[in-house]
Amino acid sequence: MSQISVGLQAVVLALVFVVGAAPTGAQAQGVVNMQKLSASLANELVGESVAICAKKGYTVVAVVVDLDGVRQALLRGNGAPIHSMDNAYYKAYSAASLTLARKEDSTKAVAERMAKAAPTTVPQTPLPNVTYAVGGVTIMAGGAAIGAIGVSGAPGGQLDDDCARAALAKIQGRMK
Repeated sequence: MSQISVGLQAVVLALVFVVGAAPTGAQAQGVVNMQKLSASLANELVGESVAICAKKGYTVVAVVVDLDGVRQALLRGNGAPIHSMDNAYYKAYSAASLTLARKEDSTKAVAERMAKAAPTTVPQTPLPNVTYAVGGVTIMAGGAAIGAIGVSGAPGGQLDDDCARAALAKIQGRMK
């Protein structure tokens, strides 16, 4: 073989290798991209929730989780009950996990659905970290769920829910 054909073969072989190694649509399907709040926005969200409740005289805990249920931010307001630490997490975890399939926006919506369901369709086996208590709200960005916030400690779940929603409204424009 001539020197040119050996060189040409090497170039062709290199191109085949590079093209073969490039990701294709089928290969890209093996990667999952998941959005979640930035650390600073998650911290701001729990801070706003605790502050909004404090202005109303409620001492609460607020927790933000991503869709895997991993805590991103947590804040315990001054004097918030110790059991509210776990309960706020359970509310956030439940909102992040139970609301997605039915496109519900909160543990309140789940609790309302469960109250209307036939007793035989309501889960009887407790699941770890799951609660049907009101106060967990799904965090939406661009029409998709990206996490949840749970608030606990006010004298009623609806009050917890109100604080979480008011705090979400304050940061909604920056969740892009």
